[in-house]
Formats: sequence, structure tokens, C-alpha cells
Amino acid sequence: MAIASSSTPFSSTSTSSSYPRVWLITGASRGIGARIAEAALAQGDAVVATSRSAASVEQRLGAHDALLPLALDVTDETQARQAVGAALDRFGRIDVLVNNAGYGLLGAVEEATAEEVLRLYDTNVFGLLHVTRAVLPALRAQRAGHVINISSLGGVQSAAGFGLYCSTKFAVEGITEALHAELAPLGIHATVVEPGYFRTEFLDSASLAVSPRVLDDYAESAGAVREAARRINLNQPGDPVRLAQAVMQLVASPTPPLRLPLGTDTLQTIADKHAFVANETAQWRAVAASTDFPVQDAALQVV
Repeated sequence: MAIASSSTPFSSTSTSSSYPRVWLITGASRGIGARIAEAALAQGDAVVATSRSAASVEQRLGAHDALLPLALDVTDETQARQAVGAALDRFGRIDVLVNNAGYGLLGAVEEATAEEVLRLYDTNVFGLLHVTRAVLPALRAQRAGHVINISSLGGVQSAAGFGLYCSTKFAVEGITEALHAELAPLGIHATVVEPGYFRTEFLDSASLAVSPRVLDDYAESAGAVREAARRINLNQPGDPVRLAQAVMQLVASPTPPLRLPLGTDTLQTIADKHAFVANETAQWRAVAASTDFPVQDAALQVV
């Protein structure tokens, strides 16, 4: 399917010098992506906002000279390249890429089918890679820019019921860590944003797939999480408007971090994870250290 924009006419005022920044945001028709797009437009930036439907983007964000809505299925690498081309044709540059498109999968690891897992990775991991690879040549040519990958509290610590979704976010964390090291010498930033539970549509059926297979043996683990997700939906503690403002601060910083956790729940998860790892490592340190060659043998190996 070819890239399609809305019917909004091209404005001759939309030159590369007209806006402080030009953003490309995936998954921008709702949730976190829409909030970030709204905040960027409100501060006078230009936004290339993508979703599977360009009309849904314009319906959410309205019509602006500074907005280019595009239909983009991130699982299609050709469409990703076309979207980047359309962004450059319209605004002349891309300053910030926000890889936000993605969805959740709820169910025990064993309950999910191979097809469900492949679809999940196709969007959350390979889709992110398609768009990133399409944008990076422009950022390298500029020797400037910022790649922001939206991870999750689940990218910090996995949990029953969300294991496969969390595994995609662990992949996003690893990809961003490498990008940070590879792009920093070129003047390009890379940050992984780790939101906790924010009051968006993420737990709705449009953003969360639920494995239809239910195994009774997981009733007290993954099954309990299925029930909790229903109770939490639209009662999450995080404010998505404040999240978007935090992303504006992130982009404005001359020294942005590799990781930006958002929400007190994510901060607590990080503290708990670090304490758990430190305690477990201390308990097994002797066994871990015993696997090296003895010092004298190691010296011989070097020679």
C-alpha cells in the first residue's frame, strides 16, 4: 500500500526554516503518540504524524500547516522509506524521531501462539527498526537529531501475563543502548523512554491483544494479571499530558539521557529490580567468579 497523506493542501510556508524542530512520530493517532504530537505542535514545531490511517491522525490532531498526517504500516519497510521521503519533501529535515507505534499482548508465555508472537515482534521490534533505518541517513547527513524509542516499565522488568510484550521492550532497550553508542560520535542522540501505567487507551482492545488460549495452571499468575488489567484500565496513575511535556524537556536538553523512566511506578520498579539483582548476585558471587580460568592459566592463555 502506498503512503497516503490527508487532503490538507501543501502550504508554501512549510519550509525547513519555518519550525524550530521537525518531528516524525509513529502511532500518533491516539495515546502517547497523539499527546506528544499535540505538545510539539503547541510549541510551534512541525510534526509528521503517522498511523495506519492518515484520516485518524487528522481527526485527532486537526488540520495544521505544521502537520503532515501520513498512513504508515510500520511493518512495511518500503512504506517506512516512503514516509521519510514525504517528510523530507515537505519540511526539508527531520530532527526528532519518536518510535511509538506498538501494542501489547496479554497472556502467559505458553498460552500465546507462534503467530501471535510473530505479529507482536513484527510491529514492536521490526517496525521500529524499519522506521529507524529509514530515518538515520537523514540524521547522519545533518550530523544532528534525536531518536526516541518508547519502551515501557515492562522494558525494565518482565512480569507474568505480559512476558512476550515485555520481551519486545527488552529488545527496544538493547537496540537503543547500541544506537546511543553508535550515534553519539555523529552528534545524534538516542533515548529510550520507559513509561509506567499512563491513562491512555493502551489496555483497550485497540492496543492490547489478549491470547484466546487460557490454561488453568496459570490462573494465579497470568490469569490474575488478565483480571487486574480490566480493573486498571482508564484508572492508571500516570498523566499522559505531563508525559508529553517531559518528552519536550527531553528533546530540549543539550545532554539527554540514554534512559528516561516516567512515572513513580517505573521508578519503584527500577529500585526493586536493582535491589533484587544486587541481592541475588551477592548470593551467587562465588559460583559466578569460579568459572574463570585460574589466574596463572589465564596468563598462559594470553601468551
